[in-house]
Amino acid sequence: MPGPLLAVDAPSVLYRAFFALPDSIVGTDGTPVNALLGAVNAILRIVADRGPRAVVVCSGAEAALYRKALYPPYHGDRPPVPHGLAPQLARADALFGALGWTCADAGELEADDLLHAYAAAEVAAGGSALLMTGDRDLFQCAAPAVTVLYLKTGVRGFEEVGPAEVERRYGIPPALVPDFIALRGDPSDGLPGARGIGEKTAAELLRRHGSLEAAIAAAEGEKPRIAGALREQAEELRGFLDIATLRDVAVAPPPDGPTDLEGGAAAAEALGMRRLAERLRAAGDVSRL
Repeated sequence: MPGPLLAVDAPSVLYRAFFALPDSIVGTDGTPVNALLGAVNAILRIVADRGPRAVVVCSGAEAALYRKALYPPYHGDRPPVPHGLAPQLARADALFGALGWTCADAGELEADDLLHAYAAAEVAAGGSALLMTGDRDLFQCAAPAVTVLYLKTGVRGFEEVGPAEVERRYGIPPALVPDFIALRGDPSDGLPGARGIGEKTAAELLRRHGSLEAAIAAAEGEKPRIAGALREQAEELRGFLDIATLRDVAVAPPPDGPTDLEGGAAAAEALGMRRLAERLRAAGDVSRL
């Protein structure tokens, strides 16, 4: 039986690796390679443990244009790309590709949208998927055949998040995660949510009504504070829901592809990551990494 498709949120993994490892880790040209090293090591750990049939590394826009149009402050508080990370982002696809991994770009959409699309395509083809990310927006993708590998701080391990774990954390099923984000808000994306409605109230509203739209329709039956927020912010909340809902992208499941240790070793060596190159060559097989 073939292994799952591993879809990786490249910006998330690279950012976390950059801040988890010191930028004193430099390559042949003296520029940092800490993000590249940390990201490759994190992905290889999953590859060794889970034996995916293929790896697709996803990138995309920092903020999708339609999301900014719906709510201009979306991602507005995020700092600029650190000076030492920008060159590594530009080199990442070449390194990932040398390892035999498919590199995909969402264009004007975001990497999250692409992970969602690959998971859906893989399940439709009868397979299963692992989504490697540090972004909880992907929890909406959790399904019987889709597991989110949610990265802990830095790139030191991950938590497996399936449908039951989403319900345990939030009290709602994965399909309602966008509605939950719209009501509760998401500080990391700059979404304020509904005034005075926190995590517990958002989950309780969705359990009783089944969706954001149904909760808005039943607003007059709620306590005055909640009714006022739902009624007065109705259109804004619908916009937040649209922003939080991952978009469908037309993709085909990538072909089966083993990780190329020798190709990765050559690319790592060229970048000055000598120890990584030595480890890849010494392993001989991904299961020995």
